[in-house]
Amino acid sequence: MFKFLKKKRDKTVIKSEIIVSGFNITVLKKDIKNIHLNILPPDGKVRVSVPKRTDDVFIRGFIVSKLPWIEKHVRRFKEQPRETPREYVSGESHYFKGERYLLSVIDYAGKPNVAINDKKYICLSIKKEATVEERKKILLNWQRKELEKELPDIFNKWQTIMGVSANEIRIKKMKTKWGTCNIKAKRIWINLELIKKPVYCIEYIVVHELTHLIEKNHNKRFKEIMDKFLPAWRIYKKELNGSFLLGS
Repeated sequence: MFKFLKKKRDKTVIKSEIIVSGFNITVLKKDIKNIHLNILPPDGKVRVSVPKRTDDVFIRGFIVSKLPWIEKHVRRFKEQPRETPREYVSGESHYFKGERYLLSVIDYAGKPNVAINDKKYICLSIKKEATVEERKKILLNWQRKELEKELPDIFNKWQTIMGVSANEIRIKKMKTKWGTCNIKAKRIWINLELIKKPVYCIEYIVVHELTHLIEKNHNKRFKEIMDKFLPAWRIYKKELNGSFLLGS
């Protein structure tokens, strides 16, 4: 079952910023046991999440120890090509299931709709005076419905193969992750942006999140499980991480 709910904000998080070697780093102190260092799309923002009682001196020392890794990954993000802001006009490129399409905006007085035509065009039928936001909304709703069609079969396939089952599957647009898993609730969120990617990339994220129901950490065992069920997962991961374009 798909349910579309807004994510609740964790009011217990303490947020601050520090500067280390020219990097403006966001520090989140929260109810967790381990330190998590992330480089966030689309521009390589650095964020570190730490247990609430972690000493500030320790945090700075940890960041200093990770500077070579931070520099490498921030540089990688800055070198990635970026999508230009979408205007939702005819001739504009849009991606769907890994294929590039040209958007064709058609003046239509009836109920707005979207359809694929001639395996080349995404046809958006909408009133001529529709705003950019209105066109965007219709296209996003269509993408959501298309992803809803894809996910049940993919989840059923891999849940059977892996011998695990999620209680809930939800879709939302996320800026920094392709998917997330609430292990306790067995709730999996899938990024709406995945409908733009090849189906094998969607399958990779599904397998990744289902693996968290077996092993919560990204440790050796986690990788061994991924290797067992999806040997090419590193290739798919590299493809996704090299094209995290959320400008549309």
